[in-house]
Amino acid sequence: MRIALIITTYNRPEALEAVLDAYSCQIDPSFEILIADDGSSRSTKDLIDHYKERFSFGLQHVWHEDRGFRAAAIRNRASLLTEADYLIFTDGDCIPDIHFVSSHRALAKANRFVAGNRILLSKSFTEQVLSQSLKLHRWSYRHWLHARFKGNINRLLPMLRIDGLSRLRDLQPMRWQGVKTCNLAVWRKDFLAVNGFDESYEGWGMEDSDLVIRLLRQGCRHRSARFMACLFHLWHEENDRSSLAQNQARLSKLLSEQGIKALRGLDQYL
Repeated sequence: MRIALIITTYNRPEALEAVLDAYSCQIDPSFEILIADDGSSRSTKDLIDHYKERFSFGLQHVWHEDRGFRAAAIRNRASLLTEADYLIFTDGDCIPDIHFVSSHRALAKANRFVAGNRILLSKSFTEQVLSQSLKLHRWSYRHWLHARFKGNINRLLPMLRIDGLSRLRDLQPMRWQGVKTCNLAVWRKDFLAVNGFDESYEGWGMEDSDLVIRLLRQGCRHRSARFMACLFHLWHEENDRSSLAQNQARLSKLLSEQGIKALRGLDQYL
């Protein structure tokens, strides 16, 4: 099974560097990376060029012009530049532990998309991580226990790794609420079948819910990656939510209908 990671970024090279550093240390190195760049400046390209030699299976930089938050569009474009069987969507401010890719590989199952969760870092701790280049992906549970005690992270439980929960992982097969594209894996054939992300969603919010609802209608089912594939989400200012009401209305319309394919999706590039 060939895996591709599609990682969004926008003008935050110091965070992306921490993320790429963690992916270069995965115990399962058999994956390629596509950086889905929503319009960053030259410094992001320079960083990616610096890291290319660390990834034997490939590191590509996919960029489009900065015209506001267009994560759906750049993810679509990135997805068409790989022939991998399995796509893991995540963000350039979410640091994985060293088991992240191997965990997603183990959880992959036909006709399932796999949704994981995250641990939020405080503002001050995020600044410390980036300024001191802390290797969070190599931290022991003892380190994280101390971080939780100091209030540097919002919770501790998700980082526990518990194998053998196969039946429990499939308990909510129709659930779309709460699924986020900072930690979402889907088979490429299923992603193509629903025409990818709907690029009608511009501005922050709801494009991930839209995708998951259409995957469910296509016949895919929700599988949980809890207690196996967690991410450490660096603090950032809240995204501009001026388009949220419009995107919520668009999602409500989808819920009232039976659409499966994205209205503005992958087919516009094929």
